[in-house]
Amino acid sequence: MNISLHATCRPWGNVTPGDMVGALDDLPMAPKVLPRLKRLLSDANSTMHEIAMLIRLDPAIAARVIQVANSTYYSKGARCFTVLEAVNRVGYDQVYELVAYAVASQVLVRPLEVYGIEADDLWKSSVSCALAAELLAERTGQDRDVAYTAGLLHAVGMVVIDDWALKNEYDLQLASAGFPGDASESERAAFGFTQAETGVTLLQKWDFPCSIAEPVRWQYAPAAAGRHVHMAGLLHAAKWLRSTVCHRTMACPPVPTAVLQLLALNDAVLHELSGVVRDRLAAVSSLLETGGGRIHADVRQRFPRETRDWLSDGAWRVA
Repeated sequence: MNISLHATCRPWGNVTPGDMVGALDDLPMAPKVLPRLKRLLSDANSTMHEIAMLIRLDPAIAARVIQVANSTYYSKGARCFTVLEAVNRVGYDQVYELVAYAVASQVLVRPLEVYGIEADDLWKSSVSCALAAELLAERTGQDRDVAYTAGLLHAVGMVVIDDWALKNEYDLQLASAGFPGDASESERAAFGFTQAETGVTLLQKWDFPCSIAEPVRWQYAPAAAGRHVHMAGLLHAAKWLRSTVCHRTMACPPVPTAVLQLLALNDAVLHELSGVVRDRLAAVSSLLETGGGRIHADVRQRFPRETRDWLSDGAWRVA
């Protein structure tokens, strides 16, 4: 079914974000681990055993954590064979981001046909936004894990829309205009809502807290995010950094002054952070590239926090 879109005529005007999320049957439920893990890591009384028990609930994540713990960086020549051994080896400070990468590898390593986005590009866009959000959180005193997760999953609504369109055999093309709106204009023309609204519906289904879900909802209009305005503004700025890193040939309008004032930042700081994100993403890509310059999915899924530590702190952090 090939349908030409017009702003005044929505072919699927009756479909809702809930309908699209409800129709999903092949996305893993692994992301549900992240908010639970965040709560455990925030509780001073939690133990490594409790964290290991949670990770063991998802065999794919458990296998990935053990695999990374046995990598050259962490193992120092000694292998581990259980999740508890792996978690103890990796440590509190790194286990969250390690699990986040494992989760993302199950959800974000896929092409988006209706958006014309390759799997590599979706992965790089998501990871660069996560890196940018984390750096901004450090700079502005906000929660690094919350910022990182919002950045990593900011485009998950596109995965839902793509899955729905392909499942219903619609030959749909949604064009991106780049930052700040991405493909939101095309999405509104087709459905009356954007991927941000679909994404927040999915995050709510996965039991993510409002501190992560609401910034994703308001990523295109952070001023409307109420008590989550600071994280929504941070995500908006992180998307600018993502765009400058991943879409260097596309003109990128500046971050609105109101957002910069909200975060107590300026253009000079953002350009400085852009270089940091670009350098780190390039370093990560060089580690993962194989023959032909492509990043194989199985290699990308092994990409853990260890890559971050492979870079010295001074190589990518901004004081």
